[in-house]
Amino acid sequence: MIRLHHCPETRSMRVLWLLHELGVDFDVQGWTFDKSLRSEEFLKVNPVGRVPALELNGDYIWESGAMIEVLCERFPAAGLGRAADHKERADWLTYVHFAETISQHSAALTQQHVALYEDHMRSPIITQLEPRRLGKCYAALEQRLAVREWILDAFSAADVAVGQALYMSQKFARTDGFPNLQAWLARIEERPGYRASLPKPGEARLYAKDFYEPLP
Repeated sequence: MIRLHHCPETRSMRVLWLLHELGVDFDVQGWTFDKSLRSEEFLKVNPVGRVPALELNGDYIWESGAMIEVLCERFPAAGLGRAADHKERADWLTYVHFAETISQHSAALTQQHVALYEDHMRSPIITQLEPRRLGKCYAALEQRLAVREWILDAFSAADVAVGQALYMSQKFARTDGFPNLQAWLARIEERPGYRASLPKPGEARLYAKDFYEPLP
């Protein structure tokens, strides 16, 4: 049995997308991004009170990178992972976890623009600095995608992890000036698995805006 504990527009989206790409049977337990994640019920599946959390045949996994590795190892026929002896193994691991580097910058900006309610609590410096750091991440991907359609030789969970990170980062840093990255994003957005992982009508969203400008 596979059950994903999920909030729309959070890191759990990358695991939801991967599950769709794997084509396996799974359930989704939806949560609201609020104090319910600190409830006794949720803390049983993720003791730090964050999404995602994954129930996998009686085991609980609560780091998205670990979920990606375990799921790809559990379902190798889908071809989304890279085995330990595969020539792309190191690159696969690098980009699966590079997604978290991108997400950390987005998380800092989410805190500033979304989680903090009072203007005096927000830092203009952070809202200006973190998008520039995201731009450096974009530049690295732009170079990588200059000679390839996907991050590796074929579509993989590395594209899922980084693609979901870009879904969030584009709320704060536009991809203008990165044509290879934009072309890759267009291919990503055509995938049925990606579309299935997007928020459904009526679901509570984390982001009220399509884009958040840096504070002056």
